[in-house]
Amino acid sequence: MKGVYAVVLAGGKGERFWPLSRSNNPKQFLKLTSDKSMIRETVDRVTPMIPLENIYIVTSENLEDKMTYHLPGVPAKNILVEPKGKNTCMAIGYAAAHIHLVDPEGVMIVLSCDHLIRPVNKLLQVFEAAVKVASTSDFLITIGVVPTRAETGYGYIQVADLFNTVDGIDIYRINTFKEKPSRVIAQEYYYDRKYLWNSGMFIWSVGSIMKALDTYAPGINNCLQGFRQYMGTVQEESRRKEMYDNVEDISIDCAILERAHNVLTIKSDFIWDDIGSWLALERFKGRDKHNNVTVGESYLIDTYETTVVNDDQEGFITTLGVSDLIIVKTNGIVMVAHKARAADIKDLVTQLSEEEGLRKYL
Repeated sequence: MKGVYAVVLAGGKGERFWPLSRSNNPKQFLKLTSDKSMIRETVDRVTPMIPLENIYIVTSENLEDKMTYHLPGVPAKNILVEPKGKNTCMAIGYAAAHIHLVDPEGVMIVLSCDHLIRPVNKLLQVFEAAVKVASTSDFLITIGVVPTRAETGYGYIQVADLFNTVDGIDIYRINTFKEKPSRVIAQEYYYDRKYLWNSGMFIWSVGSIMKALDTYAPGINNCLQGFRQYMGTVQEESRRKEMYDNVEDISIDCAILERAHNVLTIKSDFIWDDIGSWLALERFKGRDKHNNVTVGESYLIDTYETTVVNDDQEGFITTLGVSDLIIVKTNGIVMVAHKARAADIKDLVTQLSEEEGLRKYL
């Protein structure tokens, strides 16, 4: 589809998937949801409507070569590297500045590289409807997903009245965004049915998001405007580093979407999951009769509610009389954690990074 661009945010470290996710091979390159890497699956998801030359990847400098290897067909100039992570507002603004150079009237579809979405055709129908609205207005459109459970790990969108229906797709005005809730509040949201999961996927015109940056994130906008004169010059790399050293670290939600008055949401009912930690495997991998999830060679006895991942070709894992654990074995590393501490694996990685002799395992 001419004039439409995909921007894939792919700079994260995936630390909650350690030890499978490592600094030189983070989550976006793992085959967690299919026989393709997460980044490959994300790009393939949108190629039916967007050509490869219109797909941009925002990632960290140390992953540039690996990203190019995993995504043959995506032009090397479309791999946009960040010297350091400064959250989603800067990443999206950086991509918008590049797209504006080639197509000031283009429409951006922003995606994350770590989502599971089924079926893809439903997602594309939503994108096509959103593009029709974004290409003829200054609306900022978010994709909301009808909750299938009381989830505390996602942000929520409270929908207001119906704005329009485009090709059978309902588009709503928004009352408010809600941060990740407590268990009790999440249950209220689930039964209320006026709340959607905030998927972190967005559609807007390049002009609209740049206008929003100017209004709600002037510091970031000023950095980007000052940087534009160096794009494509020998000074680009040094100026980019300088820009990232000085720019604010803030999400697109906090900087713009929670404050702007021209935000809409599409109420979507496709299967969507944010593959954020080892617990996500329980939702899309098959379980045995004791609710265990196993990947790779293992043998479990009197084991319940446990996730076992064996990524070693010559390794073997067996368990006896345990429950509610996450056990991962890969490349000479064994990690055992209680499932209740799954989110804290990121903190474990931080502590390991502070031990000089252990950094080699990261």
